[in-house]
Amino acid sequence: MKAYKPKNRLTAKAYVDGVLSGDRVILSRAITVVESNLESDKVLAKTIIQEILPHSGNSIRIGITGVPGVGKSTFIEAFGKYLIKLGHKVAILSIDPSSQRSKGSILGDKTRMEQLSGMEEAYIRPSASGETLGGVANKTGESMLLCEAAGYDVILIETVGVGQSETAVHGMTDFFLLLMLAGAGDELQGIKKGIMEMADMVVINKADADNVQKSERARVQYQNALHLFPLAESGWSPVVTKASSVENTGIERVWEEIMKYKELVTTNGYFENNRNHQKIKWLYNNINDELKRLFYNSKDIESKLSLLKEDIISSKVSPVEAAQQIIETFKKSFKP
Repeated sequence: MKAYKPKNRLTAKAYVDGVLSGDRVILSRAITVVESNLESDKVLAKTIIQEILPHSGNSIRIGITGVPGVGKSTFIEAFGKYLIKLGHKVAILSIDPSSQRSKGSILGDKTRMEQLSGMEEAYIRPSASGETLGGVANKTGESMLLCEAAGYDVILIETVGVGQSETAVHGMTDFFLLLMLAGAGDELQGIKKGIMEMADMVVINKADADNVQKSERARVQYQNALHLFPLAESGWSPVVTKASSVENTGIERVWEEIMKYKELVTTNGYFENNRNHQKIKWLYNNINDELKRLFYNSKDIESKLSLLKEDIISSKVSPVEAAQQIIETFKKSFKP
């Protein structure tokens, strides 16, 4: 029985040429191939990525996260429009492991950033779907390379909500930006210490109207909190600033600080070292994903798991012993 192959697929060369020429339609179709779980598409995706690889990497990659209700989409739209005015091409990608179930970001991104999505110099892509965060992150990473090859020199990768995605986004970006609100009770708003430690910049958003004084108090509190953390490996001291996407204030300062950061880390060598570290981590993530796929697609494993589940439930076998038996079964399947 032949493997299913979609009829509307182009040749690898057609995808590569289209992406390199900056064709947004071909870029979208290439990302669809990269996100696909079909075996034929996986082979095609590998060829496309390999060909565009020398043309990628020439962007600043910025991760953006924030507490619910912080106005992330409005901020990203204002920020994106500002960057385009400066002459940049901006791609916005999102990481949302829940999107396969909730479809939350599939319809939301473009309607939330209506003005930006209509601009020729902007490209907005909702989250790849996937059963695991690692799988979603790997696909988003490949989409990022395609966007860079298509000429986008600023890549914004947003997380949907505050949760498990931050580490994944931090692990594929050069600069990590945390959006916060003022006057929402506890000024640290339950943000995990780890997320605060990852931030290269904290932006107090919605610093307008009645929020101006509260935003300044929050800025001071966050700056004091960040001083308690050890100096980052990059040598950069995180900055806390204020912005209003509605009044369009503070956006310029955000970009100025990002450029200062880039100058520092390029000069001290951290930028290149961090990118190299991320590439190696990406290698291990892909190995882990492929091993999981091989493991759970094995008929021998499926059969053994089915038998041992019953034994575990009836307390005939401990989960530890069962796991060892399953691993032995997996190892035998690779012996000649």
